[in-house]
Amino acid sequence: MDNSLFHIPNSESGRTLIVIAGPTASGKTAAAIQLAKQLNTVIVSADSRQLYKEMSIGTAVPSPKELREVKHYFIQNISILSDYDVADYERDALKLLKLLFKEHDHVVMAGGSGLYIDAVCRGIDLMPDITLETRQRVTKLFEEQGLAGLQAEVRRLDPEYWAFVDKKNPRRLQRALEICYQTGETFSSFRTKQPVKRDFNIVKYALYRDKADLYNRINQRVEVMLSHGLVDEARKLLPYRRRNALNTVGYKELFDYFDGKCSLNEAIEQIKLNTRHYAKRQMTWLRKDTSYQWIKAEF
Repeated sequence: MDNSLFHIPNSESGRTLIVIAGPTASGKTAAAIQLAKQLNTVIVSADSRQLYKEMSIGTAVPSPKELREVKHYFIQNISILSDYDVADYERDALKLLKLLFKEHDHVVMAGGSGLYIDAVCRGIDLMPDITLETRQRVTKLFEEQGLAGLQAEVRRLDPEYWAFVDKKNPRRLQRALEICYQTGETFSSFRTKQPVKRDFNIVKYALYRDKADLYNRINQRVEVMLSHGLVDEARKLLPYRRRNALNTVGYKELFDYFDGKCSLNEAIEQIKLNTRHYAKRQMTWLRKDTSYQWIKAEF
């Protein structure tokens, strides 16, 4: 990889967070490791699924070799049984960065979870505290009526948010309903979208590849995951399928296979298809942010 593709601010400009984003399978891990080695620094992961200890094969966590090359943070550090969300990540990441910037002029952040990156770079809107009773009410709705029940309620109570929310992400829908039930107001009314000024500089890069190249890499990655034991990993996690962490491409398709809804080959093809769709959504998210500098990944 040609590290000259990345313009690195000099240390005199102060503490700098260098973000490397991009769709799944675009090469973020390789790029981040090479850049971190060049700068003699560390990597902070911004991947909402690589956080979980029990999910390694299906989330494509960096290999043991890659983890030895550069120190990584927020890789398999919590359990799927934890109620951990983007607000927790923002708090923990900012606390960590405060410590890391005492030792490094530059820190690399890499990941494909745009919401997590935005939380650190721009901040997230302050939301009211949710009572246990309200959270249990929303959880019960999901358990009894599934995703369709959440979708219907969000559409009814907050049509503005419904217009653009990821309608297949139960945690996003649950969070919106918790606010609606708790306050009697729409979730949209609490979204100010006003960025928070951070006490460090931020430089943001996004990797892209030609569509055929990216889709080929996605298909190859799925085959590698399968050869490494993805089916067995998913089977072990089946009892926890209702946890938000497991509403993830690669697991939910195999859960359908375990339920007898499709063959294994059909599940595999669906994983590849849904991963390609996920990559497209990631690109759409990133393109909305004009602060990214785009780099074609050809390594």
